[in-house]
Amino acid sequence: MAVQYQDYYQILGVERDADAKQIKAAYRKLARKWHPDLHTGKKKEEAEEKFKQINEAYEVLSDPEKRAKYDRLGSNWRAGDQFTPPPGSEAFYTYTTDFDPADLGGFSSFFEVLFGGARRNRQARSDFGAFYDRPMRGEDVESQIDITLEEALHGGTRTFTISSASTCPECRGQGFTEQGFCPGCGGTGSVPERKTLQVNIPAGVYQGSRIRLKGQGGAGINGGPRGDLHLKVNILPHPLFKLQESDVETELTITPEQAVLGDKVSVPTLEGNITMTVPAGSHNGRRMRIKGKGLPKKDGTRGDQYVRIKIDIPRDLSDEERELYRRLQEIRKR
Repeated sequence: MAVQYQDYYQILGVERDADAKQIKAAYRKLARKWHPDLHTGKKKEEAEEKFKQINEAYEVLSDPEKRAKYDRLGSNWRAGDQFTPPPGSEAFYTYTTDFDPADLGGFSSFFEVLFGGARRNRQARSDFGAFYDRPMRGEDVESQIDITLEEALHGGTRTFTISSASTCPECRGQGFTEQGFCPGCGGTGSVPERKTLQVNIPAGVYQGSRIRLKGQGGAGINGGPRGDLHLKVNILPHPLFKLQESDVETELTITPEQAVLGDKVSVPTLEGNITMTVPAGSHNGRRMRIKGKGLPKKDGTRGDQYVRIKIDIPRDLSDEERELYRRLQEIRKR
């Protein structure tokens, strides 16, 4: 009899060499996410099916004996394949007389073919609530903070409002009461809250770096400490400077005579204006480097600033200026 193969590792989202702790953690996370009591309508039907698959996968992978038998099938099976037990392999399966379909919670045909009426692992049924008995640290949370180029260089202080979660007061973060799923938090163990934090931005942060705020992450369970909040730094576009990793680039507009003859001009940097020499004969698009005027690098050094030359052709010329250009044109034709 061919039945649909069930990839229990894929269902729980773990590797085939996952240990018992990883399997249990994956089960708890998925069981909370897909518990039917937390969904309504069509989503509830999907949740019921997912919840069955999750429980069946945990039933097998949390039991060393069942897992060993399941692993004998090898790792070449794929979810959705047809599985037909090989002839003469009846000894591979375990049958008992205390089979209770209701206790199995609607396990798949694949499970019944593989394990028959094997008694369900009682630990799997109690794990989802029992593990809350001890204090547990809250999850770390990641968010994004937008800062300016100047803040990235010099540091600063920023007020930051985030949507967070605090421990549900009704169930103390367990998600359960004696009557079942906690009505105050819907079984999640936490309730939403908004809080405003003052964030100190250290000087020298770079694009993609993280600022850690200890104890500002997810709420703990049973009096456990909160997790941490990790703010990923995003440097906002600047009106004058374009960021290229740790280097910055700006544009400098000069006149034709400055490009031809050279000049000393004022150039903006992240630390204020400086005087820079434009060499004679500079062409449009030329890039000049100002060393060490970019953003800090991971190794503690600083990037550079590049100044791109843009030559502005004057639109409104006086008669005298127009005459000078005519004379220049005649000279260059000789």
